[in-house]
Amino acid sequence: MKKGKIIFLNGVTSSGKTTIVDALQARRDVFFYVVANDLFQEMVGEQYLQEDYWKYLSEVIILMYHTAKLYSDLGKDVLIDGILVEREEIKPHYDRLMEIMKDNPLDIVEVYCPLEICRQRNIERGDRFESQSAEQAELMNPNIRYALRVDTSVLSAEECAEEIVKACMN
Repeated sequence: MKKGKIIFLNGVTSSGKTTIVDALQARRDVFFYVVANDLFQEMVGEQYLQEDYWKYLSEVIILMYHTAKLYSDLGKDVLIDGILVEREEIKPHYDRLMEIMKDNPLDIVEVYCPLEICRQRNIERGDRFESQSAEQAELMNPNIRYALRVDTSVLSAEECAEEIVKACMN
């Protein structure tokens, strides 16, 4: 059986990853199952996250990667909506992802947006703190091999989705 394509949308909060996921899901020419940090975080009880946030989040992120791999192994295309941060609890995060996905077709797409625009989006959203994107940017692995970079400050979500399909689905 041919393995499904895995596309990892990597970027800081409010960079536009989920909006791009929605644009990809709206297309009629491709179909993806979606796994996302936020969805998997909801699998952990709030009391545990308050007790030791990074311990439990780190565990569930690794489970998310194994879930994406399983879908791929079953021939299903998958989008991962996440962020590759190198916190002590999950180091070496990027290397662990690459090890899990070593036999699967994986493209990592950098979803970029200037931090000032992310900060404004965080304020407008109201469910993120103002400096969250900048703090995450400091923790991102600088050595990620990207298949593509999309800039949500200059391209619409639909244009980003088109670029992703062209670059990653052929």
